[in-house]
Amino acid sequence: MNALHNTNRLSALASFGTDPGSLKARTYVPAGFPENGPLVVALHGSTQSAESYDVGSGWSTLAAECGAAVLFPGQTRANNALGGFNWFKPGDLDRDGGEALSIRQMIGQVVDDHGIDPSRIYITGLSSGGAMASVMLAAYPEVFAGGAIIAGLPYGTARTLTQAMFRMKGYGGLSDRKLDALVRKAAKPAGRWPTISVWHGGRDTVVDSSNADSIVRQWQNIHEVEGPPTRVETVDGFPRQVWCNAEGRAVIEEFIIGGMGHGTPIKATGDGGLGEEGKYMLEVGISSTRHIARFWGLTK
Repeated sequence: MNALHNTNRLSALASFGTDPGSLKARTYVPAGFPENGPLVVALHGSTQSAESYDVGSGWSTLAAECGAAVLFPGQTRANNALGGFNWFKPGDLDRDGGEALSIRQMIGQVVDDHGIDPSRIYITGLSSGGAMASVMLAAYPEVFAGGAIIAGLPYGTARTLTQAMFRMKGYGGLSDRKLDALVRKAAKPAGRWPTISVWHGGRDTVVDSSNADSIVRQWQNIHEVEGPPTRVETVDGFPRQVWCNAEGRAVIEEFIIGGMGHGTPIKATGDGGLGEEGKYMLEVGISSTRHIARFWGLTK
């Protein structure tokens, strides 16, 4: 799949509510999209765009295979000089305000436009997009069946740029009790909590990998799966830690990709190849996109 074709797949979402965060959005809905089909929300990282993140991650290609719609929220340089989502700004990281509300409004518009199954909405993101995925999962847990945070940070641990820089470097981590409380205070869930998939490079020098463990710890008590993982297995040569609840359902997973820097893990070549290598789209022999979709039950 060449980059030009992938880019041309996406359509602008022209209008979505009041858009208090002044964001933009693009969508991909495959031909023959079924009534009550699923929706994936994919958030790009800093210096990226909706189009470049789609090309690198391969989400629209996979969506065409499995019959899912994809929403790509987009940041503007007017909001953030690096084009990243403002996951650490008080006006943007709480329910019913700023960028968080803009993304929620986008989701609502796509659900209405395309008859999305409200019980099958998922969100993922890289770096600032990963941190913003944490925001959405905490602020609107009733909206999402699952989330995947790639090279991101836990919810609510920074509310200034200085704090954000410290947290990115792995300094000043919070206790399990405080991490848990941040999510519980963000919103009152409507009967369910989203499953959580966490991905991080073991040699990430932009966002320290200790943040991955903090994300896991933030959600362990909420899912009642505290302590060591239920099992550890190997997927495409990399360790996968899994926490299962009392019913045996996998509710949290964590991949630390040894030797990988800052970016989204992809497998662009060979059998099942997906996406395209590029800046922050790192060829390491495992497709986080394919695995995340499988974890969510979108593919077999």
